[in-house]
Amino acid sequence: MTDTTETDEGDELNETHSPDDESTDKRLVSGWHGRYYEDFQVGDIYKHPFGRTVTETDNVWMTNVTMNLNPMHFNEAYAAETEFGERLVDGTFVIALAVGMSVIDISVNATANLGYDNIRHHAPVFHGDTIYAESEVLSKRELESRDHVGIVETELRAYNQDGEHVLTLERTPMVLKREHAEPSAATPPGWLEGIGTQPEEL
Repeated sequence: MTDTTETDEGDELNETHSPDDESTDKRLVSGWHGRYYEDFQVGDIYKHPFGRTVTETDNVWMTNVTMNLNPMHFNEAYAAETEFGERLVDGTFVIALAVGMSVIDISVNATANLGYDNIRHHAPVFHGDTIYAESEVLSKRELESRDHVGIVETELRAYNQDGEHVLTLERTPMVLKREHAEPSAATPPGWLEGIGTQPEEL
């Protein structure tokens, strides 16, 4: 289609538009809804998106909020005299961070976390370290008592920016089956029905 438009000088300017330019159709498009029980396969490894740099604020906040009184986390003068030469990041923060990073791939659709097992800190984490995480599916099984979920056992591994392995743990979420979740673009995980743009409005 060709539009003819008058310019300020009175000259005619021809503009050619593709058919796509005229389209006013809108549609709801599904984003990532997380994995359902059926999506997990034993042996699969998911490298979770984004690294996260640990700050001093993270460490001080976690230490204070949980009343962790070990001076290694909040006393710089004390920590400077230890073998590490500086404060260490609270290990429970490293655990929480790695687990949180794994949620997008492992437990967006979990109804419960049944356990955290075999937690091992392999190396210290310091202020300014960037943490990356990945999970491996170890096992999965159906439940006789609940037909809407299944149990998935995973191993979570965290690394720093130098590729050093800093944390391993196993966690076992109970994950919804797809047919019971009824995912849709209009009501993704965490949204209440009827909130935001609805299909009938388009």
